[in-house]
Amino acid sequence: MKKITLLINCPDQKGIIANVTNFILNNEGNTTYVEQHVDKDLGAFFMRLECEFDTNEKKLAQFKEAFQQQLASRNQMQWQMYDPDKTPKMAIFVSKYDHCLYDILSRHTSGELKVKIPLIISNHNDLKPIADAFNITFKHIAITPKTKKTAEQEQLELLKRHKIDCIVLARYMQILSPSFVDQYINKIINIHHSFLPAFPGAKPYHSAYKRGVKIIGATSHYVTTDLDEGPIIEQDVVRVSHVHDINDFILKGRDLEKIVLSRAIKLHLERKVLVYNNKTVVFS
Repeated sequence: MKKITLLINCPDQKGIIANVTNFILNNEGNTTYVEQHVDKDLGAFFMRLECEFDTNEKKLAQFKEAFQQQLASRNQMQWQMYDPDKTPKMAIFVSKYDHCLYDILSRHTSGELKVKIPLIISNHNDLKPIADAFNITFKHIAITPKTKKTAEQEQLELLKRHKIDCIVLARYMQILSPSFVDQYINKIINIHHSFLPAFPGAKPYHSAYKRGVKIIGATSHYVTTDLDEGPIIEQDVVRVSHVHDINDFILKGRDLEKIVLSRAIKLHLERKVLVYNNKTVVFS
């Protein structure tokens, strides 16, 4: 059996679920899971659907063409079809912080993340021993204001050579240029060390500590050309109080960053995130 995951968004109207599932049934397919959401303010419909076909690749290609012509065009659908049995390739960008990198690689090794990680790229050499320990290619590409353009070009060439499908910024302390981001729209996942846009800057936990906050948070989002303004995939918080010092804030924050980032990666890999209007619908 050939499994397919289908993501759809279109103007809301009656009968969309029935039309799609009946189309699949009439084309020798079987729907195994459906989840849908309606944004009443926008009049928009969103759906994630899993189905199975007892067919070959040629017939599946014919199904995709028929779906576009007979159903998607008529209902103004934007849609993507994915093969859940195909393992995507992910590159990790890092600088000097190692907590998120260790967490991702540990989860990958344990089988929690269904993905191939052929490449780690960094603007520093500090974390190369970690890549070596996990037997992953590590590429150091130094970046200065003068070399940023050529450095990013080298990065893009590496990503293309390794056929990378998505990128994770595991505390990568560089701002990606718009020309870079445009190559991987909604395919670059970042972890931010706070609830956006609260307490921005290099020392967010110090700022939060001075304000006497009672919770600290972490946000994982897709990278866009607007800094830290991309569609949010996952967020979470941990409680703190007056008894905690700055080191407690940092440790709790880093633990939270690992958890939030890993959740976002997993949601992305399982095709459970649908982006629209710089927001996301995250299916369960």
